[in-house]
Amino acid sequence: MPDSRSPHAPLPRKRSAVRSLLRLWPYVRPIRVRFFSAALVAVVASCLSLVIPLVLKWMVDGPVADRDPAGVGWGALALLALGLLEALLFGFRRWLVARPLTGVEAALRRDLYRRVQRLPMDFHDRWASGQLLSRATNDLTQVRMFLVFPLTFLFVNAVTLLAGFVLLMAQDWTLGLVLLVPVVPLIVACSLFQARYAVVARRAQDQVGDLATVVEESVLGIRVVKGFGRHRSQAVAFRALARRLRGTELGKARLLAVTWAVVTLVPELAIGAALVLGTVQVADGGLSAGTLVAFLFTALALRWPVESIGFLLAMSQEAATATDRFFEVVDEPEEDARDAAVAAVPTEGDGIRFEAVAFRYADASPDTPPVLRGVDLHIRPGETMALVGATGSGKTTLTALVPRLHEVTAGRILLDGADITAMPRERLRTLVSVAFEEPTLFSTSVRDNVLMGADEPELARALAVARADGFVDALPDGAATRVGEQGLSLSGGQRQRLALARAVVGGPRFLVLDDPLSALDVHTEALVEAALREVLRDTTALVVAHRPSTVALADRVALLSEGRIAAVGTHEELLRDCAEYAWLMSGEERKGGPR
Repeated sequence: MPDSRSPHAPLPRKRSAVRSLLRLWPYVRPIRVRFFSAALVAVVASCLSLVIPLVLKWMVDGPVADRDPAGVGWGALALLALGLLEALLFGFRRWLVARPLTGVEAALRRDLYRRVQRLPMDFHDRWASGQLLSRATNDLTQVRMFLVFPLTFLFVNAVTLLAGFVLLMAQDWTLGLVLLVPVVPLIVACSLFQARYAVVARRAQDQVGDLATVVEESVLGIRVVKGFGRHRSQAVAFRALARRLRGTELGKARLLAVTWAVVTLVPELAIGAALVLGTVQVADGGLSAGTLVAFLFTALALRWPVESIGFLLAMSQEAATATDRFFEVVDEPEEDARDAAVAAVPTEGDGIRFEAVAFRYADASPDTPPVLRGVDLHIRPGETMALVGATGSGKTTLTALVPRLHEVTAGRILLDGADITAMPRERLRTLVSVAFEEPTLFSTSVRDNVLMGADEPELARALAVARADGFVDALPDGAATRVGEQGLSLSGGQRQRLALARAVVGGPRFLVLDDPLSALDVHTEALVEAALREVLRDTTALVVAHRPSTVALADRVALLSEGRIAAVGTHEELLRDCAEYAWLMSGEERKGGPR
């Protein structure tokens, strides 16, 4: 079960919400004119509500006291005009920011997706996909909602409160001081709320990511879930996470409810006290009835700016947390940040060299031995080298080092004499093509899955090489047919052939194949082997092999054992001279060690 305290979701720490939210400024800056214009319009609209009590004061002390119906009518028209103008201004404010702020959200989402694509494999090994998904969807929506409403109205309400208190003090300073009494307890209540809500908001958003991970894994693994009848246990796990999230959300609601009660009750008590004191002053003749009416209506107009403090702060904290979660990903160093300043250019004639290559996974315990420890291997130009080893010996890890999906811990890898760490990755990955043991297909057409941006003329040749042209032509729309998510609408052999076709598109100089024939039936395997022989004739290749039929494609074989290359030679030589290799090729790996 995912845990929100995993490396991708650190425990909430003391941080400034303002400092977090200020990091959004580069995204808001392009729309700053419309954004600040909208804020100004909102201030004007909000302050219009403070003019209404002044009109009421004039009406009570003037037309009402003088029994002037015409004056009352003009006052009513003025109130109606002010109300309509206020509504129009708020509508205009929303129009000003709606489209630009959806653009800000789109820019945030684009940058997050771009960064995720360019982060090293070590990052993806540590992070749950659901956490990334929740950041790209729910979190960025919260950021946009904050920019649309809370950010503007925290400023608008502050200006309105300041202007309102100036009016109150101008109307009667003694009553104004009564309404200032709640300021201190409100500040204390809001400070306590903000600190506690930040912790709960972070916990809730991390738990949303955990829940998204479970849903995604259940959907992608639906065949396994159904095949093993595990839908009940998956439902139990989901309910447990959903219950935990519900508890956290209820905690947020309780905090908000208590704060809302305090923020509402304290000002109401102050208004009640001001009403009693003002009534006494009117009775004594020290205050006009119109002034008291204006004072009370001004105080009531300030209720919304005060009462909204709680949920505006809550939305701000959630947006600050969402912003932190966004930048936790965006701040991760990209792969290209590690590229050398001067690019090395491979020359013809030396093939692939591994020189004292060592590798340890970033999250491995310090007391565990490295996966690879001093690998020395030379694959000659135009040669196909089969890599053989027991399960867990590091074969797949070694092949992942060639295209720099992982970085070597020590030593170096050379392609035709050039150190791969001195090549830009974009250049390196045009030279090296990879086909993985577990083929990954995307929810798009066969054509797009194979070409992956390559030129269209390469499609037919690549499909023919992988012996995939036959079944592709038989699909409803041929190469334009969309495959299901993860290619689950195709058989394992069909997916592997498409992955192989993808690897040979463009005739790469170096080819890395991780057991490319593992999911093929006997007849298809023979066809693909024949085609692969033609491809391997024109490239330098490293092929992970688990069975003799794959080894037969190679010119030489390297045995990987205990993180090192234990032996190199032809298939026949190793069968004769290496007991471990002969044991592996005999298919008795599961029965114990070599005899």
